[in-house]
Amino acid sequence: MKVLLDACVIYPTVMREMILGVAEKGVFVPMWSERIIAEWLHAAARLGPDAQAQAAGEAALMASKWPEATVIYPPSLEARLWLPDPTDTHVLAAAIAGSTDGILTFNARDFPRNILAEEGVWRADPDGFLHGIWQAQPDLVEEVGRQVLDKARRLSTGTWEMRALLKKARLPRLAKALSQV
Repeated sequence: MKVLLDACVIYPTVMREMILGVAEKGVFVPMWSERIIAEWLHAAARLGPDAQAQAAGEAALMASKWPEATVIYPPSLEARLWLPDPTDTHVLAAAIAGSTDGILTFNARDFPRNILAEEGVWRADPDGFLHGIWQAQPDLVEEVGRQVLDKARRLSTGTWEMRALLKKARLPRLAKALSQV
């Protein structure tokens, strides 16, 4: 299964690490476009040059782990598409050009399911997507969660617990599931 990651699910670090951690286990193949990565880097730049440099490094690591993940599409593809927010058509264009099965995004309003279905693409929010994978493969998702939690504890001055970390990362259902383990 190939899944296009919208910038809004790449940018929060913990969410990105959970999503890509599950992808590294072979559950799905993550995809993105140069424009999606540019949106992430632009958002990170608002936090300052250090954050921008860190995001650029993370983007380079992603590209090296998944060299086939960057989708290129002709401008004519984007031009023929319509979404409620025209600035999101590039995401759908990348999903179509990459032959992805779905788009992972928080932006449900601007990616109506009926329009996506016409293109053979579904939409999922990251919490529901990861929770569904946890239901099918709990040990795999729990292992990724432990790795992300360990990294957060190493890099942070505070002491994180699984539920709080994942809730802060906008993954409340997954947080509840993994905190009961």
